[in-house]
Order: sequence, then structure tokens, then C-alpha cells
Amino acid sequence: MDPAQRRDDRPDSSSFPSGHMAAAAAFTAAVAPAWPWAGAACAVPAVLVGVERVHDGAHYPSDVIAGAAIGLASAWLVRASPRPRRALLCR
Repeated sequence: MDPAQRRDDRPDSSSFPSGHMAAAAAFTAAVAPAWPWAGAACAVPAVLVGVERVHDGAHYPSDVIAGAAIGLASAWLVRASPRPRRALLCR
């Protein structure tokens, strides 16, 4: 497929940000603090998701970068949020 034809195959709707990349980055960022080796293993397919989305013409690079930022921020917010006290859960 030539580049001009690929450009015409871009979606008509808004594709900002990349939800696929947000999910991949969030999962990787959530796993990495608990299991660093698994986080490193998850980072490879997460990066490949972003590359594939741009290569297939589904997103611009900025869409993928924004999706990754949203995923990383989401994982950070979940980890930084206060945890309920165990006594409240056992009543």
C-alpha cells in the first residue's frame, strides 16, 4: 500500500487519544511496581501496540503519545489513591 493510499484510509472520526495505547500503558505501569520483570516484559508489547496503531494509519503519533500519557497518569493515580482501612471492610 502506498503512503498516499494509507493516508486516505485514516478514520473519519476523531481518534484522539489512542485508547489501545492508554490501556497498554496503564496495564504496564500497574504491573511494573509489583513485578519489575513482568513490567519489562509487558513494555515490549505496549510499545508495539503504539507502533502498530501508527503504522496501520489508525492514529497519528501524537494520538499514541497522548494515550500513553493518559494510561501512565491513570496508573499513577490509582496507585497514589488512599486505600480504605481494613476495619471498614470487615464490618
